[in-house]
Amino acid sequence: MESLYAITTGVLTACGLYLVLRGRTFPVVVGLTLLSYAVNLFLFSMGGLTTDGAAIVNGPGGYADPLPQALVLTAIVIGFAMTAFVMILAMRARSEAGNDHVDGRSREDREGRS
Repeated sequence: MESLYAITTGVLTACGLYLVLRGRTFPVVVGLTLLSYAVNLFLFSMGGLTTDGAAIVNGPGGYADPLPQALVLTAIVIGFAMTAFVMILAMRARSEAGNDHVDGRSREDREGRS
């Protein structure tokens, strides 16, 4: 199970970094979202992957640590809000500049033509 989490976290991180380095705003936003998912999986796995753990501390056997679960839940909510905010900023920048390049310049401006 740990190897599946490690592979999934690595794939999400690699795909997220590839998309963050793109020149358009929408792939950058999707890449940041994938990176946040990778961080959430990493935080969740750092709490220890216990199966059949008791939800109550005084229960029989080991119990699941609630702190990583609370951190991941908080990170999901904050990540969703930030993704919505960045999408609104990207749509506003596209309407203002007329394109969706990350640097905000048109192709003619980048090539030096007027």
